[in-house]
Amino acid sequence: MKPPPVVMIHGAFCGGWVFNDFAAPFTANGYDVRRPDLPGHGTDARTSVAGLSMSDYARHVASLAAALEAPPILIGHSLGGLVALLAAAQVRTAGLILLAPSSPWGVGGSTMEEAVSAVALYALGPYWALAIEPEYATFRRYAVDRLPRAERHALFERMGPESGRAIFETLNWWLDPFMTTLARPERIAAPILMLSGARDAIHPPSTIRETARRVGAAHEVMDAMSHWLPAEPGWEAVADRCLAWLAARATPIAAE
Repeated sequence: MKPPPVVMIHGAFCGGWVFNDFAAPFTANGYDVRRPDLPGHGTDARTSVAGLSMSDYARHVASLAAALEAPPILIGHSLGGLVALLAAAQVRTAGLILLAPSSPWGVGGSTMEEAVSAVALYALGPYWALAIEPEYATFRRYAVDRLPRAERHALFERMGPESGRAIFETLNWWLDPFMTTLARPERIAAPILMLSGARDAIHPPSTIRETARRVGAAHEVMDAMSHWLPAEPGWEAVADRCLAWLAARATPIAAE
């Protein structure tokens, strides 16, 4: 039986290029992998991200999923993990794999790093109305801390601006009267796996564990890994774990 298609959803400031290597094992196992750029990102960077909401990203992914020949597996990283969770409440999916996902509405941070990230952007003023440029020191410290210096700089050169509104809705969810990032697990019939890195300071296992509890997901911690799960040293083990989880559920997924 042909496996369902896979849609890989990148995180903030990035593009589908995040999954350039990560997609290869899935393709080798027969999966048709899509690595779209969210609106205003990657090859779509000519469109300004200013003012775009997490709901815009989720609708975009849901629309892509609905156009496929079969309900897809959504694999999202960081902010893209939250986008995948929101999209899955709008469209039928075969499964969700969330790699170090950002937290949905109602899940508070469990570390000082998370608290600092939620307030640091206020130094920019009304940042929710802006397109926020990536900042290398933050990227190096919290996202790619396990990568060699040359790789860190090469990745940073590929990054682009992110929607301040989307970041606000995610980091400061308690100030969002629309509850944009509220997870709705009752609308998601597909199984969910969440993977976190044991050394991830910005989306630590303790916080992801609470997100998993809220939505009824399985949660596993990848030893020695940090935040950049699709591409830091050891990403092959992350891909292997994803593929093994999918293989174990191949019959239920195909039967849905």
